[in-house]
Amino acid sequence: MKALVAIKRVADYNVKVRVKSDGTGVDIANVKMSMNPFDEIAVEEAVRLKEKGVLSEVVAVSCGVAQCQETLRTAMAIGADRAILVETDAELQPLAVAKILKALVDKEQPDLVFLGKQAIDDDCNQTGQMLAALLDWPQATFASKVEVADGHSTVTREVDGGLETVKLKLPAVVTSDLRLNEPRYVTLPNIMKAKKKPLENVKPDALGVDVTPRIKTLKVSEPPKRGAGVKVPDVATLVAKLKNEAKVI
Repeated sequence: MKALVAIKRVADYNVKVRVKSDGTGVDIANVKMSMNPFDEIAVEEAVRLKEKGVLSEVVAVSCGVAQCQETLRTAMAIGADRAILVETDAELQPLAVAKILKALVDKEQPDLVFLGKQAIDDDCNQTGQMLAALLDWPQATFASKVEVADGHSTVTREVDGGLETVKLKLPAVVTSDLRLNEPRYVTLPNIMKAKKKPLENVKPDALGVDVTPRIKTLKVSEPPKRGAGVKVPDVATLVAKLKNEAKVI
């Protein structure tokens, strides 16, 4: 069995992002970039399934600029066997990424496709669902536990009311939630080994995919600054402020 894992290069979660002065987007110049945390969890889960003998190969995939190769090398240091970079300088939106992944799935014929539930830069939470629709495959989103046996995958999902367990017939698409696992620490020997693993570079045109953006961002702005808090002498004053000033009751 083979798994395809989609990963995205994003601004590191420890970085405080800044909005560009003209409001056209987020300034990522000289900003530390890393793998999207949810995608890292997806890679870890695929590698664990391989270590259990469930999977025979894990293929990491990324779409974007040439620097995404560094992110793919990290995925291979975690344990992915090889990587594919769909290189483009165009702005990639969820539908375009889903179409690219579908083209790669048609080529690679994996039994499982893992993705993070969302990326921490745009928070769209759309690519996995779109990919499942394009492939007409069953899907399990927000996975906190994944088990694979007898041609099926049993996935525990995190939903608003608690947990939901679903059984999918393979092939299937699974998106990882935060509590699925804790990714391993990448050691220096594995980083060195990753440099020797194969990394294929293709263009969207070669896959027959049009990545032209369909949505235009009109403006990006920072959230308003919160006002300073105040201390109140008693409960009556608190209730009065909540009612008359905050107007929440």
